[in-house]
Amino acid sequence: MKPKLDRERGILDLQKFYEKIVKHPKPILLTFAILFVICVFCKPLISVNYDMNDYLPENSKSTISLNKMKEEFKGEIPNARVMIKNVSIPEALKYKQKILDIDGVEDVNWLDNEININQPIEFIDKDILDNYYKDRNALFIVTISENKRIDVTNEIRKIIGNENSMTGSAVSTATATVSTIAQIPKIAIFGVFFALFVLFITTTSFAEPLIIMIGIGVAVIINGGSNIFFGEISFVTNAAGSILQLAVSLDYSVFLLHRFEEFRGKYDDPKEAMINALKSSTSSILSSGMTTVIGFLALCLMRFKIGPDLGLALAKGIAISLVTVFVFMPVFILSTYKYLDKTRHKKILPSFRKFGFFVKKVMMPLLVVFIISIVPSYLASNSNSFYYGASHIFGNNTKLGQDTEKIESVFGKRDTYVLMVPNGNIAKQEKLSASLHKVPEVKHIISYVDSVGETIPNEFLDQAILEKLRSKNYTRFVLNVDTDFEGEHTTKLIDNLKSIIEKHYTDNWYLAGEGISTYDLMNTVKSDMVKVNFIAIFAVFIVLLITSRSLLIPVILVLGIETAIWINLSIPYFGQKHVFYIAYLIISTIQLGATVDYAILFTERYREFRESFYKKDAIVETIDAVTVSILTSGSALSIVGFLLGKISTHGLLSQLGYFLAYGTVCSLIVVLFVLPAMLYVLDGVIQKTTKNINFLN
Repeated sequence: MKPKLDRERGILDLQKFYEKIVKHPKPILLTFAILFVICVFCKPLISVNYDMNDYLPENSKSTISLNKMKEEFKGEIPNARVMIKNVSIPEALKYKQKILDIDGVEDVNWLDNEININQPIEFIDKDILDNYYKDRNALFIVTISENKRIDVTNEIRKIIGNENSMTGSAVSTATATVSTIAQIPKIAIFGVFFALFVLFITTTSFAEPLIIMIGIGVAVIINGGSNIFFGEISFVTNAAGSILQLAVSLDYSVFLLHRFEEFRGKYDDPKEAMINALKSSTSSILSSGMTTVIGFLALCLMRFKIGPDLGLALAKGIAISLVTVFVFMPVFILSTYKYLDKTRHKKILPSFRKFGFFVKKVMMPLLVVFIISIVPSYLASNSNSFYYGASHIFGNNTKLGQDTEKIESVFGKRDTYVLMVPNGNIAKQEKLSASLHKVPEVKHIISYVDSVGETIPNEFLDQAILEKLRSKNYTRFVLNVDTDFEGEHTTKLIDNLKSIIEKHYTDNWYLAGEGISTYDLMNTVKSDMVKVNFIAIFAVFIVLLITSRSLLIPVILVLGIETAIWINLSIPYFGQKHVFYIAYLIISTIQLGATVDYAILFTERYREFRESFYKKDAIVETIDAVTVSILTSGSALSIVGFLLGKISTHGLLSQLGYFLAYGTVCSLIVVLFVLPAMLYVLDGVIQKTTKNINFLN
């Protein structure tokens, strides 16, 4: 008797809580209005970081190296390449000076920094010449201050014009910042209008879509403004956080409003109808919300800090959406329900009962297809070719991608690594330099021993040059390497360089550069993958175990959604396309957290109908009851993903959007066609492994 008494006590406590809410509408509406206004003003004050390398763990080798170099030397690592076409050496020098005069440009390295350019060009070492001047094309290696990247790249573009080219991590970050700021409002506007359209065709009142969107809008704005407590958010959170919250939590408000409409037919008092609607929908909404929150919180286990950044913001957003649905929406609906009655229109969508009969016919063959696809989709999803860093974020359809291609077609793929070793032993440094020069990919080295060595006293050297090469404790080697920013060849090169350095210096040396950061990023996110996915699946499983009080139902739901994820992530493999590993890692958790809701809702209603109907009839009734709600949320989530994929020129965000769109469709297909078959086939086992179940037999 005790469990029954506990459940009854819990129901009574919920009823008292909901009674208090509906009896105090004014304080609740006023509180949410104040929070809304505060957060509207807070949102523009939140700083957004677009540099992926800043999200590497503090203890990663490249981060430690960069921090140490900032302590010892002034200025950044060279982070841009600028190519001027069809110029003479004197003309190139004028361009160099103009770029150097820009506020925020710390250094410009060119041919004149390496050799005496007053000599005839025929006498210049061809290897050195080809690094900076080739076929009348001049290539400048520019160092741009990280807090002035946008202004500097704009000024450089004014100087060189659209016919010339620039690329590099500083240019990529500046482009990502400007383009994303311009594209986010477009994505948000299209997303909101589409959500309104979906709600219009799935509801029977013109006021209903507006009521739902106002409730969601309040939650989204409060979440966005409250991100100010984080101090700074990532570009992924800024671009995708709000629209993901909108799409994922849309069904909470829809479900509550639909339940309210159902109970209005049973009770004359709207407040009583709302209390009963809240009680009947609490289990489904709360279990859906909890699994989503936990799924997003799993991202916090990533060492790569974009994961925790996005995970915390999304988990907070869903938690705020749940509070809004259970506290704000009841009093808001009760304040506006008269408009629901005044703006009634005919049902636009037909009944889904015929669809239910169709699913009943095809679900068994589709279950067989599903079972056959589990292993191949899992293997294919883990066999993709990946990009780990930012070098491929902007494709050939963008100005930056075209500029990069032009520069690489003339001067090849180049990166700059900076090595820092202890001062003192010049002979040791010379041996290290000689070893590094033997590496085929190392095209040029700028260092104290390569430039001057010990033959010229320090007091006779230009102090500005000396400061770039030596500090109080360390000396620097700037390596110009012929390699891409990432890839198998780059990984082997970095491993080779590290082994060479370790032969001369066992410790106390530091290596940095974009390729080095990408190397660390690759190792970081790879180690995150298994851990994050396992914790997300395990946590969602435990929540489902507790909320469903069943041993088998959590297995069915998690297996169904996980297979949908594997199918989604196998699409690039069969299409022979590269995948941004960060998008690959994030979408695994987001798709699980966002779409397991559909499976929970379907199973809850099936259990409800199964108490009054036999198996096949319960399947038809469930599909008729839940398809509108599932399609409302699912279509919004997939369209929001598609908009992000289509509009964003940022490769990582675009791919994340497409993953979201295709993944939602995969989950919808599994929930509407495969899950019914799984519940039907395993109906008897579900009864034996579930507490307090009363199926009709």
